[in-house]
Amino acid sequence: MILNNKFWYFFTLLAFLGLGVPQAFSQVTTDLTQLKVDELTDEQVKELVNRATEAGLSTEDFLQMAQLRGMSASEVLKLKTRIESLGGMGAGASRATSASKREPRQQVDFNTITQGLYDPQSMPEVNNTGNEIFGTSLFYQSDRRLSFEPSLNQATPKSYILGPGDVVFVDIYGESEQYYEATVNPDGFVLLDNIGPVSVSGKSIEEATGIIKNRVSRYYPGLTGSNPSTFLQVTLGNVRTIKVNILGEVRLPGTFTLSAFSTVFNALYAAGGPNENGTMRAIKLIRNNQLIAEIDVYELLIKGTAELDRQLQDQDVILVPPFQSRVKINGEIKRQMTFEVGTEDTFDDLIQFAGGFTDEAFKERVAISRITGNQRSISDVYQNQFNLFILKGGDEITVGRILNRFSNRVQIKGAVYREGTFALTEGLTLSQLIKNAEGLRGDAYTAQASILRNKEDLSTEMIQVNLKAVLDGSAQDVVLKKEDVVRISSIYDIQNEQYVQILGEVKKPGTYPYSESMKVEELIIMAGGFQESANSQDIEIARRLEDSDLGTLSDIIPTQVNPDLSYNPNSQALKSFDQVIVRKRSNFTMQKLVAVEGQVNSPGIFAIQSSGEKISDLVTRAGGLNQFAYAKGATLIRRTEFFNTESEQIRRQRNLEQLRLKLLEDPNNSEAQEELLQRLFRDLPTEKQNPVDTLMSNAKKESLDQIAAETPGFAVKIKQTEAVAIDLEKIINNPGSEDDMILEEGDILSIPKLLQTVRMRGDLVYPTTLRYEAGRSLKQYINSAGGFERRANKKQTYVVYANGAVKRTKGIFGIRNFPAVEPGAEVIVPTKGPRVPLRLGEVVGVTTALATLVLVISQINSQ
Repeated sequence: MILNNKFWYFFTLLAFLGLGVPQAFSQVTTDLTQLKVDELTDEQVKELVNRATEAGLSTEDFLQMAQLRGMSASEVLKLKTRIESLGGMGAGASRATSASKREPRQQVDFNTITQGLYDPQSMPEVNNTGNEIFGTSLFYQSDRRLSFEPSLNQATPKSYILGPGDVVFVDIYGESEQYYEATVNPDGFVLLDNIGPVSVSGKSIEEATGIIKNRVSRYYPGLTGSNPSTFLQVTLGNVRTIKVNILGEVRLPGTFTLSAFSTVFNALYAAGGPNENGTMRAIKLIRNNQLIAEIDVYELLIKGTAELDRQLQDQDVILVPPFQSRVKINGEIKRQMTFEVGTEDTFDDLIQFAGGFTDEAFKERVAISRITGNQRSISDVYQNQFNLFILKGGDEITVGRILNRFSNRVQIKGAVYREGTFALTEGLTLSQLIKNAEGLRGDAYTAQASILRNKEDLSTEMIQVNLKAVLDGSAQDVVLKKEDVVRISSIYDIQNEQYVQILGEVKKPGTYPYSESMKVEELIIMAGGFQESANSQDIEIARRLEDSDLGTLSDIIPTQVNPDLSYNPNSQALKSFDQVIVRKRSNFTMQKLVAVEGQVNSPGIFAIQSSGEKISDLVTRAGGLNQFAYAKGATLIRRTEFFNTESEQIRRQRNLEQLRLKLLEDPNNSEAQEELLQRLFRDLPTEKQNPVDTLMSNAKKESLDQIAAETPGFAVKIKQTEAVAIDLEKIINNPGSEDDMILEEGDILSIPKLLQTVRMRGDLVYPTTLRYEAGRSLKQYINSAGGFERRANKKQTYVVYANGAVKRTKGIFGIRNFPAVEPGAEVIVPTKGPRVPLRLGEVVGVTTALATLVLVISQINSQ
């Protein structure tokens, strides 16, 4: 357990000092308050030191970061003692050259430095209502994509000033070859093997090169002379870290350890940037108690010309004072924000800060709300004053939008080739506008045109124009005005729509547009042609009559067409509003199908052979009853849906015929069988729950309303399907008798197996299903179900037999005659309903009436 704790502390420390531990360990908590240095082994501390050294941290930097992560001061002191006892850290402690690894420059990642110090999600949300302070988004980024982090891949600047912690590479090449890698120690020296210490601190790379070359030339004579044979180059390795103090109105004031390449923006980013009260315009850089520069963040955001090349030095101070003054701008401006302004900033400067006006901005005048004493006042600033108007803190500017109106617009609508909006030129007339719209269409109504005109009080007036007279010059042309709307109607706008209608035996009956000289054949072709049942020699045209007698409704015109709808010069021409009716051939019929299911030798689907075919004929064709059949329970299921047009029946029959032909081709096609049954028998009584009935029940889900929707103009009326009670025994014994019903399309003859149960339902003590026993009466079956309930309506008890027949209880003088019970029957006992108690008022009323009646009778008797 102790060993596990040590590893836990070790990896926790590595993770939150940003020293490159596995990802699994980097997900632990940032709290190092519980870390115990005494529990770390020497190997763990050495590994910690090595990783910190590779990150470019000195001992002091490393301990400072540990303390920032929550390590207590006592534990930091212990960790420092442990590191010193193990030989210290390489960065800042090495005093001699070492074999050069020549690895890329390293520095501590800025996100690692600031990790855990503030929550990016707590930063202000960006909005576009003028409340956001311009420039805050530069530092307040939830994903921290912008850090101004200096590039370490750049060439070593000649002006770079060396200091303690910098790693220097010295390469000697040519006639002699040697290389050195040394770290500038705290005293400012680099220690070169066999050469000695060389002071380079505070020197630029160029100056340090001369100093080192001068010292090394004593041992490498080839470096000097007019024609040297040996050369020396000094480059910078790992960059040292510096400490920068960030004070004032920032989100995270304090001392930060940064790369020596860092600029003011690196430091501000590490500190989270200015807070809500901090300035963006006058950030001060102080070095050795002197003001070095004043940074304006707006210069970067607006012009991209901020002093990004101004590098920081150790112990520099960045001071962010409170903001100077702020103004808010809203409306038709590209950046609706709050901006910080200086004492000399004008409204023109603010427009530049805000990115300029939008395309729909009203630029002639801007209203500015300004604080004057203890209240506000409005100032109108005109466009020629934008560069003169000095802004003050608290100003609120609203940029308006241009008016949604036109100074020179006229419109033309209706029967012209190019409707739309046109420019109003000086002296533009109605005829010229029509020419601009590429003239009138052929259907233009020239007897009249209208001009809608706006009056001075914004009310409208309608000007009527004789367009034909204007165009031929017999009437004066009309001069148009601004916002006039010219309307030229079509002759069809003022006429009833002309159409013809076709009904009957065509594929797509309906209403079609009428054309002059239209023939009957053309209308039939538009309707998809004849149905196969159509009679081309029996067609009627019903023509609307005008000014006819009250008793005459239409003129009936019989006509004939060729069966192939070929050209016929004598064909009847149609007129608008004609109704064409194509009749059905008298000798045309389609097959009608019925089904037998249950206990017959050959169940299935059968076509009705003749119009007089009966149930007995169907049983014979099905091979007769088998040995398990219960003839008394046979039921004829008859579909009672009907369509109010014969065309819909024919369409459904045609679909059924296609399915029947498919079954003839492949008798084992179960999908075709199922679809045929679904189309034949949509609505079955739910009492019959056998395989075919289940299939039929599923078929009910296909709504007949949907069928009607697929055929416009044809409505469907639906009634509940019914089970017709038949006596199959009598039918078989007496074929052709009154009991032997004639079959209709869609009938299903259902013959069950011999049933051996009786269902007891209704207001019984224990409704259940009982075994049928011959000779038992209905009363005995009721007693077997626990008897009647208290509210049972005994007089209304009835029996539903297996074939669908129903018999009720009869009674004379209180003697009840219960119906007989047969196999498969269902006994149903209705209820009287809940008893309604008498109210007090009703009791008093009845009692009073009885008392009055007794009193009257007694008085009569006394007389």
